[in-house]
Amino acid sequence: MSDDVEVFEKTTPYKGYFRIDQYRLRHRTHDGGWTEEMSREVFERGHAVAVLLYDPERDAVGLIEQFRPGALAGGWHPWLIEIVAGVIDHDDPPEKVARREVKEEAGVEVSELLQIGHYLVSPGGTTESVHLYIGRVDSTQLSGIHGLAHEGEDIRVFSAPADEAIGWITSGKVNNSMTIIALQWLALNRASLLAQWTA
Repeated sequence: MSDDVEVFEKTTPYKGYFRIDQYRLRHRTHDGGWTEEMSREVFERGHAVAVLLYDPERDAVGLIEQFRPGALAGGWHPWLIEIVAGVIDHDDPPEKVARREVKEEAGVEVSELLQIGHYLVSPGGTTESVHLYIGRVDSTQLSGIHGLAHEGEDIRVFSAPADEAIGWITSGKVNNSMTIIALQWLALNRASLLAQWTA
């Protein structure tokens, strides 16, 4: 990669809860030449895990609903239906973080955890990636309000039939990428997952 990208300078114009780095760089073009020097800001917020809760016995998913300031600022309804998610702190293994977040945000423990993807969230402006999992749960235990009060969390957990939740992608009731990706994965892989988890 170093032969194809030349970084002239990297600075950090902002560092708070999150960080913004600024790069002056150029890179190779597809025809073998070079771009002009450009300046790009990169939002550094760390990496995350996300878990779609699934009950194979009842063919139901577990979802959460919480307030999101980014949705508010963007003109969307700010209470979003999502899957469990959290930031990876320090060097904790993603699976450990996934299990912890399920307990904190949904009040249950997963009996099985399967990684189904690892993707870049928005590589045009951030390094953030998400380790995506599906976790086996008993959906009859999914209820109530959860989250950490000192982090300002007020998270409602609920269950829904898998077909209904998958339909929310088309209707727009689910409108955030990690939840859409997880539900689409379930739609494509549900038969094999059911065979594996109900054998």
